Amino acid sequence: MARVSAMISPVLVLFGCDLCFVRANRPPSPVNVTVTQLKANSATVSWDVPEGDVVIGYAILQQRQDGQMQRFIREVNTTNRACVLWDLAEDADYIIQVQSIGLYGESQASKRVHFRTLKETDRLPSNSSNQGDITMEGLDKDRQLQTGEIIIIVAVLLMWAAVIALFCRQYDIIKDNDSNNNKEKTKPSSEHSTPERPSGGLLRSKKKSPSVNIIEV
Repeated sequence: MARVSAMISPVLVLFGCDLCFVRANRPPSPVNVTVTQLKANSATVSWDVPEGDVVIGYAILQQRQDGQMQRFIREVNTTNRACVLWDLAEDADYIIQVQSIGLYGESQASKRVHFRTLKETDRLPSNSSNQGDITMEGLDKDRQLQTGEIIIIVAVLLMWAAVIALFCRQYDIIKDNDSNNNKEKTKPSSEHSTPERPSGGLLRSKKKSPSVNIIEV
């Protein structure tokens, strides 16, 4: 027995050293585990990893609070710090835990995070208001662009109207000048023309009627 114990003790020491080495090189547990973008059948889980630790993947334990369903998600060779949970039951309570996967094993599970999915008739959560604000800002920008375009179009139309009015005015002035010149050209010919001689008995010489003297005897 003494020989057997002497042979086993070095093995136990080596095994204990290996366990200590593995535990020492395991990554720390993820922190700041949060659930966002809640919907009726999906949700997004995100977390942070302490700096300075080599993490090559993650593992997520997802289970319903009533114990009806449990799912284990594992992914390696990735630097993602978020995961979308699909095929969730609507209006149901879930619990999740996240583990970091390192070169020498997995970390301890993070703290449990509880969340509840929405109903189909429910609206998006409060964080969706930011998306609404972004949409409204986009609409305001579009309206501002449309207003600016309308102002530019109106200004261009006014400029064209002013050019057309100026052209018409110049055309009227040129037309009036041409008509005045034509009138001035026709006046001298009428002034130097010989007057017509009146016809009739005015230019005829008057003849004296012969007088008759009657002598009585």
